[in-house]
Amino acid sequence: MIMSKLMSKRDKIRAQMKSRFYYWFWGATAVAVVGGQLYVGSSYRAMAKSMNRWFEETIDIITPKPQIYPRGYYQPMPFPQDLSVDY
Repeated sequence: MIMSKLMSKRDKIRAQMKSRFYYWFWGATAVAVVGGQLYVGSSYRAMAKSMNRWFEETIDIITPKPQIYPRGYYQPMPFPQDLSVDY
């Protein structure tokens, strides 16, 4: 009977030590996962800014600049009958 009490006390001590390391392990794992997510998120934000800048420059190059005619007016629009397209 005394031996069973000592064994149960010893087992409890061992279980408490395991639980302490268990929480240290999962705490460190949680910190590592959150840190990785922050790193990937900040990298994604930097990449998105870079891509937005690249797209804006590309669109500026592709789109033609409006031609301003004398006195700041645009060229008048032609009438549909002036075009050579039959409807």
